[in-house]
Amino acid sequence: MADKFVINGGKPLSGEVEIRGSKNAAGPALAAVLLTKDECVVDNVPFIEDILNIIDILKSMGVEVEKIGEEKLRLKAENVDTDKMDFDKVSKTRISVLLFGSLLGRACDFKIPSPGGDKIGVRPISVQINALEKLGAKIDREDEFYKVSCQKLQGKEIVLEEFSVTATESLMLAATLADGKTVIKGAAAEPHVQDLGEMLIKMGAKIEGLGTHTIKIEGVEKLHGCTHSVIPDPIEAGTFIIVGAMAPGKIKVTGVDLSHLDLFLAKLEEMGVKMKKGKDYVEVSHSPNLKAVKVQALPYPGFPTDLLPVIVPLLIVADGKSLVHDPLYENRFNYVQELRKMGADVEMVDPHRTFVFGPTKLFGAKIDSWDIRAGACLVVAALSAEGKSTIENVFQIDRGYEKIEERLQKLGADIKRVS
Repeated sequence: MADKFVINGGKPLSGEVEIRGSKNAAGPALAAVLLTKDECVVDNVPFIEDILNIIDILKSMGVEVEKIGEEKLRLKAENVDTDKMDFDKVSKTRISVLLFGSLLGRACDFKIPSPGGDKIGVRPISVQINALEKLGAKIDREDEFYKVSCQKLQGKEIVLEEFSVTATESLMLAATLADGKTVIKGAAAEPHVQDLGEMLIKMGAKIEGLGTHTIKIEGVEKLHGCTHSVIPDPIEAGTFIIVGAMAPGKIKVTGVDLSHLDLFLAKLEEMGVKMKKGKDYVEVSHSPNLKAVKVQALPYPGFPTDLLPVIVPLLIVADGKSLVHDPLYENRFNYVQELRKMGADVEMVDPHRTFVFGPTKLFGAKIDSWDIRAGACLVVAALSAEGKSTIENVFQIDRGYEKIEERLQKLGADIKRVS
């Protein structure tokens, strides 16, 4: 039987919550370890479901993994056997798509199943496969598996069809050990892409253009080990900031890199959220009398698609009609029907756009978490709702947030995990 959260809403919150390492940065960092036989130390690792799956996949292939601190791992990929890859774990996490790029630096021939992840829409990996094939990889689909082979990757100029984060990261991983120079045009610029680049540079890679849409990589013969600390999670930071704006009271969200959330914070200020920003923290108070806004997900430095569901409860209590637009995923709005059970006035215009009418009072209900960010959306809504809410399938939330109920309890929330 899956765990669920039982939340009694409307409780005042106070205190501090420290942001953990970024899931979207930790996954690529762990994949990068495969590019060297030397020891690597990765710090600020969030031990959440998706990351634990990646760790298990690495272990299954023979990578030595040792936990040497609360959030720190020592890894050594001296001996890698792709035939022993845990296919079941690969199919459970989207992050495993990065293994295409890192394994091409170590293995000439391997087999890998289709990666898993959230069911938020069509998420083909064709952009990534086409790009890797231009470097010289041969990738064939056979039923539910991909057969990957190559002789020696050759650097090329590659124009991506879209600002794909995973395609950019896979190319970066593969190109570091390729012959010659690779130029990625239309590259993603997200903070976790930059973080991967910084780690690869510590390992001896030659990379220019991080944070821009043109990344240049000069292949090297060999990479060495390094020590790297994963960036704080901007999505988790944004989630707790919205919790502070929704619930009575005031909380301080610490360990935040505010530069990763510029447009997000600007949008909250446009709505009228009460915030005080410091060097690495945001203090946020309960914010009534909010204004409706238009929110659209865009590639970095735009509004993060992963924070789009989380801001919707805030729009529900804002005055007027808000428009939420996610051009990336056509199934992102599967949480709308759950919010309606709580009394929200939300109308889907089409698979990519939703109107939110407010202010509307939310009431406790039995609701279902469909994916990581939908689950976070429902937790935010339930914390401010009147009465008791039960959220099913919280394993989805566990995939993206480490011990979220314990951290909310410390702030004063009435939330319990029930097995």
